[in-house]
Amino acid sequence: MSLFLCFLCLLPLILIFLNIFKSSKWKLPPGPKTLPIIGNLHQRRELHPRHRRNLSDKYGPVVLLQYGFVPVVVISSKEAAEEVLKIHDLECCSRPETAGTRAAFYNFKDVGFAPYGEEWRVMRKLSVVELFSLKKLQSFRSIREEENDLCVKKLSEFATRRSPVNLEKTLFTLIGNIVCRIGFGINLYECDFVDEDRIVDLVHKSDEVIGDSLFSDFFPGRIGRLIDRISGQNKRLNNLFSELDTFFQNILDHHLKPGRERSYIIDVMIDMMKKQEKDGDAFKFTTDHLKGMISDIFLAGVGASAATAVWAMTELIRNPKVMKKVQDEIRTTLGDKKERITEEDLNQLHYFKLMVREVFRLHPSAPLLLPRETLSHVKIQGYDIPAKTQIIINAYAIARDPKLWENPDEFNPDRFLDSSIDYKGLNFELIPFGSGRRICPGMTMGIMLVELALLNLLYFFDWGLREMDEANKIVTGNEDVLNFVQVLHH
Repeated sequence: MSLFLCFLCLLPLILIFLNIFKSSKWKLPPGPKTLPIIGNLHQRRELHPRHRRNLSDKYGPVVLLQYGFVPVVVISSKEAAEEVLKIHDLECCSRPETAGTRAAFYNFKDVGFAPYGEEWRVMRKLSVVELFSLKKLQSFRSIREEENDLCVKKLSEFATRRSPVNLEKTLFTLIGNIVCRIGFGINLYECDFVDEDRIVDLVHKSDEVIGDSLFSDFFPGRIGRLIDRISGQNKRLNNLFSELDTFFQNILDHHLKPGRERSYIIDVMIDMMKKQEKDGDAFKFTTDHLKGMISDIFLAGVGASAATAVWAMTELIRNPKVMKKVQDEIRTTLGDKKERITEEDLNQLHYFKLMVREVFRLHPSAPLLLPRETLSHVKIQGYDIPAKTQIIINAYAIARDPKLWENPDEFNPDRFLDSSIDYKGLNFELIPFGSGRRICPGMTMGIMLVELALLNLLYFFDWGLREMDEANKIVTGNEDVLNFVQVLHH
């Protein structure tokens, strides 16, 4: 009897499996051999950016993998990426649904991970026109400059004592407080429910929730969800997310307090919710939309920007000749007697901007971009890609392709001296923010945060590793994290 029940439970999976692997007249992309039921799940590690050449070298720039019952196409060339992001942008512009992204973005009530449709278009328009337009961002210039001034003041105390500084924590605190003040109306130094020490931890928890894979992500349906519950995966995900949800709810509750600092982004959305209630609009903003947008801003605004700035300082300390060239330009152009840096100073610098471009090339904050999902059948590089296929674009591999870049793994801003290649979505060999209709709407804000932070660090201080013991160096973790370094007044 028990064997019969097991067979009944597995029957839908078996039927789906047979349907997926039946012979097809389509010309599907090449890929590694699959195992029954699990497909290529055992080879997921090969997709990691560090192993970027394993698949493309063997199978080409368009590779088909089968993760359980989910077909996944990996794109690893400039030409294939352009077909996906430009020529077939509309057909490839949706997002796959996973348990982690569903939780982190409140059933996809956000911009980044929402499936393509009317709701996404409304949220995208809100973010582009009302939240992240250049005019709106410029209105908060004083907050960005003020927080950088405070960071310089704190680092000066370390420099005076010739003490080491945890630069990762410094940058996450700096960028975290700018984003929290502009976006959420909270100051980390005064807030009673979150402080600077917890920002890095919350960002990492966000990454973990989004990246967490459940059985149901690869074997959809009731059986997959049942196994998630039985195995405890669902409970683990909920426990991870509960801390983030508490943080986001505290942000909303903070807005009920009298005399609070005005939050531009949340207040704009709340005002729009009230207006819609009054006008009787068909589309209704909800609390989940607010939390979904908060989650987007927190993860991309804080996590991605701070990680990029950390990588920039890591590469500069690894490459002192490049750092000297950048600092010489900054200090010669701006003079050595400035008391504070402003965003106008950024417009005077050329090589500094090339250095930032090189950082985005080597270390995109989302090495595989955000996954896409096809809305209909398309052809990419002559291969048939069916509807409901996940597409992963390996921006990391493309930006280090030896066919496109000389000495691709070398940190060398000089490569852009006579190049018009930029990172804003029009040159497909360099797409750290994506491209097309799903390009990151907060790109301009992220660039502002990274550039101003780096300019302050490089203008006011000289940097180097401590010369004491083995622990005082650039430590290697998942992504090579810059830890304790020496900071001195220049």
